[in-house]
Amino acid sequence: MCLHRPALVLNRNWQPVNVATVARALVMLFNEAARVVDPHDYQLYTWANWSRLAPGAGEPFIQAVSMRLRVPEVIVLAGYDRLPEAAVAFSRRNVFKRDHYTCQYCGVQPGAEELSIDHVIPRSHGGTSTWDNCVLACVECNKRKADRTPAEAGMKLRKQPCRPTWKPLYAAHHVRVESWSRFVSEAYWSVELR
Repeated sequence: MCLHRPALVLNRNWQPVNVATVARALVMLFNEAARVVDPHDYQLYTWANWSRLAPGAGEPFIQAVSMRLRVPEVIVLAGYDRLPEAAVAFSRRNVFKRDHYTCQYCGVQPGAEELSIDHVIPRSHGGTSTWDNCVLACVECNKRKADRTPAEAGMKLRKQPCRPTWKPLYAAHHVRVESWSRFVSEAYWSVELR
């Protein structure tokens, strides 16, 4: 399903601002709201130019009635030059990404199956499931802390939990598009997308 693949959206200053589906990227291209960026030579393409390019061998494409259309991986908006205040949705997947699959008490990285979400202030003490109250904890630390606050358990958090700043990795579901590395700093990809 090429139409549901992710496409990186850059603003007019070439800063990553969103991730859209290929279908949405093609609509923006057709409506002249965006241009496709060739990640190899940074050339910009309009709909007319892009639709004339034949896909290379092994390259993903969309089969239309009379043509094969290359799948864009990166687009740049034509009239958008500010960085939006995008909020990262609170979810289990995003907590794992924010905390880099690392226990926030002891610092181990045992793998996703050995980590759980811990409420810093336990729910039994009025704690809520929010960015500033949830962290990853390994099985051992979670058992040690139990139904207590870190202070009560004599444990220290490695860093105070907070809502992360939006980055493309929070929008890209289980996908890492290699060509994006030319537009997104390596720090954005420091968490393995799972």
